[in-house]
Amino acid sequence: MSLFINESTGVDGVSATGTEEQPFKSPAYALFTAREASEEPKLLVFKQDAEKGDGFVEISASALKKARKGCEGLVKKQAKQLEQEKRKQEQEEKEAAKKLESLNITIQQDCSLPEAQKCKIAKSYDAVDQRVKVSGWVHRLRSGKNHVFVVLRDGTGFLQAVLTGDLALAYQTSTLTLESTITLYGNVSKLPEGKVAPGGVELLVDYYEIVSLAPSGEDAFTNKIAEGADPSLLLDQRHLALRGETLSAVMKVRAAFLRSIRRFYDEESICEVTPPCMVQTQVEGGSTLFKLGYYGEEAFLTQSSQLYLETCLASLGDVYCIQESFRAEKSHTRRHLSEYTHIEAELCFLSFEDLLAHLEKLITKTIQYVLEDPVAGPLVKQLNPTFKAPTMPFMRLEYKDAITWLNDHDIKNEEGEAFKFGDDIAEAAERKMTDTIGLPIFLTRFPLEIKSFYMKRCPDDLSVTESVDVLMPNVGEITGGSMRIESTEELMAGFAREGISADPYYWFVDQRKYGSCPHGGYGIGTERILAWLCDRYTVRDCSLYPRFTGRCKP
Repeated sequence: MSLFINESTGVDGVSATGTEEQPFKSPAYALFTAREASEEPKLLVFKQDAEKGDGFVEISASALKKARKGCEGLVKKQAKQLEQEKRKQEQEEKEAAKKLESLNITIQQDCSLPEAQKCKIAKSYDAVDQRVKVSGWVHRLRSGKNHVFVVLRDGTGFLQAVLTGDLALAYQTSTLTLESTITLYGNVSKLPEGKVAPGGVELLVDYYEIVSLAPSGEDAFTNKIAEGADPSLLLDQRHLALRGETLSAVMKVRAAFLRSIRRFYDEESICEVTPPCMVQTQVEGGSTLFKLGYYGEEAFLTQSSQLYLETCLASLGDVYCIQESFRAEKSHTRRHLSEYTHIEAELCFLSFEDLLAHLEKLITKTIQYVLEDPVAGPLVKQLNPTFKAPTMPFMRLEYKDAITWLNDHDIKNEEGEAFKFGDDIAEAAERKMTDTIGLPIFLTRFPLEIKSFYMKRCPDDLSVTESVDVLMPNVGEITGGSMRIESTEELMAGFAREGISADPYYWFVDQRKYGSCPHGGYGIGTERILAWLCDRYTVRDCSLYPRFTGRCKP
């Protein structure tokens, strides 16, 4: 028997027969097809010959030896492939049998067991040896030989649960996916010595229900929120990213921080008010205002509630508010947002030193309360293991001395030149100085020309203001404040200096006309102080749905 081979036009496969019209591509494959024949076939290989003409000639001895070795490799490869197919078939049969068996398992609640007490996960930690009913989302899922381990999440905490016996073998358990919603029933058991789980307990499940299955495959949760994904893609999927342990922890610390600062204000008898967010006046300069049409008039989203807070002093005394402020700054720095939660307060009958003392107390007490919180305290330690609570007194540093410090340390301004009095200390230089010093800083007495129209001048130097920025290591400015102008004449001069018409501010001017008093106030960026507290690189991680240049979704 003869078999023909043409490396140029031949085919190694079922369509080739080895004839001169349908030759094989390789000698090895030709021998492989004839391996069960009684004798080895004669191999004829196509050769191109300019003198004798093209045609098939008998294969050389060395090429035949090589073909035999190649044929042996193909035989081994086929045997391996057949073995794999056999194993695959056996596995499929085994899984089919297992599935059939699991389909016959019916999960039913044992009515002889004590009634399960419905509770949140955080409460289940104290329910050792009790039967409970907890609902939540599958945060982690792992299958063993006869066990299925689930970590359940409900927002109050995480609970490790174990499914055994029919519960682990039932078909519905094999369909469970991450982020599926389930209700578990079972006994809370204290963990053995040396084992670790949230709350120091695990739930031995005796019954469970699937409330809602999350998708698997291409739409699986892990494909939507992939580790190391581009930040912009994670922001598009913020509604899902919030389910992660880090972001949810920051949001819990945020809640504790706002609760703690309200506690401080309550202890200091400072009254909370709710100023409007739609305004027709500016506070921090017209270039950062968001404009909107308001029944045929022009209005803006508020940059600050300060002016409205000042109007409350004569009726309510010291006041504060916690609400959103908006700045249309086209800035992509890690500490800027277009919408942020602004904590602002205005205090009456105090001096500049009183204002600084109040800020020290506010920050230290509020942070103390957060760290003492049973939920937020451990989360801060988890997010920021090296965090040290600030202690009083804060370092005092005048603006002019900061300029000297920057020049002494060869830190340049934004033009790449040495700092001079009157320069705005931009974020990079401010951060470098603060991080180098490594302490909370009261940066005070800024030049009049770089501060707002309402800030009071220092009595001993009219070129500077009774103003302060609170700077924290690793984040920079978290608070800005000042004493406010008391006299109508000085306020009007401030309007004129900034080129602002005083007419729309008649109600603000009246605070000086009808019983003025020494007063001052400040604003705290919630997201900035959280970035410092939780060691986040950007304030965007500290906002539920961050808004900044180019981002207003989801």
